[in-house]
Amino acid sequence: MIKKVFPILAVCLFSSTLGMGIVAPLLPLYLKDMGATGIWLGIIIAAYFTSNSVAVPIVGRLSDQKGRKIFLTTGLLTYSIISLGYLWSGNVTLLALLRFVQGIAEAATIPVSLAYIGDLSPESEEGKWMGYANAAFFSGFGLGPLLGGVIAEHFGMTATFLSMSGLNLFAFFIALLFLPGVIPRKTIEDSHLSFKEMSLSTMVRGLFSSRLGQSLGVGGFVTFLPLFAAMIGLRTSLIGTLLSVNILAMTLFAPLVGILADRFSRRTLTILGYLLAAVLLAVIPLTTSFWQLLAVLLVQGLSSAIALSASSALTVEEGRKFGMGSTTSILFMAGSIGMAFGPIISGGIAEVLNIDLVFYFGGIIGLLGTGLFIWFTRQYRR
Repeated sequence: MIKKVFPILAVCLFSSTLGMGIVAPLLPLYLKDMGATGIWLGIIIAAYFTSNSVAVPIVGRLSDQKGRKIFLTTGLLTYSIISLGYLWSGNVTLLALLRFVQGIAEAATIPVSLAYIGDLSPESEEGKWMGYANAAFFSGFGLGPLLGGVIAEHFGMTATFLSMSGLNLFAFFIALLFLPGVIPRKTIEDSHLSFKEMSLSTMVRGLFSSRLGQSLGVGGFVTFLPLFAAMIGLRTSLIGTLLSVNILAMTLFAPLVGILADRFSRRTLTILGYLLAAVLLAVIPLTTSFWQLLAVLLVQGLSSAIALSASSALTVEEGRKFGMGSTTSILFMAGSIGMAFGPIISGGIAEVLNIDLVFYFGGIIGLLGTGLFIWFTRQYRR
């Protein structure tokens, strides 16, 4: 059944993330033009992930009980409607509120889609199908910054917000019309395991720690890379190109790494990927040109693909024990917490010290998260 359902979910993931990706690299520049300081910039970026981190585990467990489709379609439609609010936002407070509501809507889209795919993934093929899912996810985010930079340069920011809304609306209709209401393999009714019991799993602890550490660094990276690139003289289209190359590298390598994760140690691949990604974050301040940044972000994208595809397969393994929606959402929450606090911490670092230290912080916190993953999973055997 997964061969029939996956293309529908892939289109939903791609369309939704393409809309989000169009705005992502330009939002810091847009906020700066509105007069947002470093701290306010961090707060507005973080508002999305703060609400998302609260809503994700609730929606994940409910989707285990009630099914995925109702939450996925509701989330996509809400995201599309709220996106239009950017057109009338006149101050940073209203923008923060819009981002907060969008974070709740997103809790019902991407995590639920990934749980849907995890439900249907055959045993011993978790890496393969989660690799394909990551490719669909990152291809939207990868093409988004490139497309967003071009749209903003030629048509203005209004056109980018309309694009974000329209693409999520398109994904809503695809899911509504073509996605079957598949009942999850493992529902809460046939499992006595709670979130508390899930937290006792050393693998869940390790995955949570590594995802949290990595996302704390990525939160600062996403927020301040456009500003760093502008400081070394790059125009918006080149900034969009840089982020697109980084994410498209994840897209191209995710399926291959997913297949490898079905044949080799998923734990080892996760460790290697996260370690390399953390080191490369810390290298960014040493770059002084477009081509140097391009090379660093290309390899960083590859290393992230390795870590995410392997760790996603491990997540599906745990999902079969605790409920796919619940497990996927808990680990997605770790990423949201990191993306919520990462921009705020990085904003304070940039304002009090300097922007270079944002990337050094990202590298160090990524290494700490990876170290915790190694410690918690030291007795893991597949």
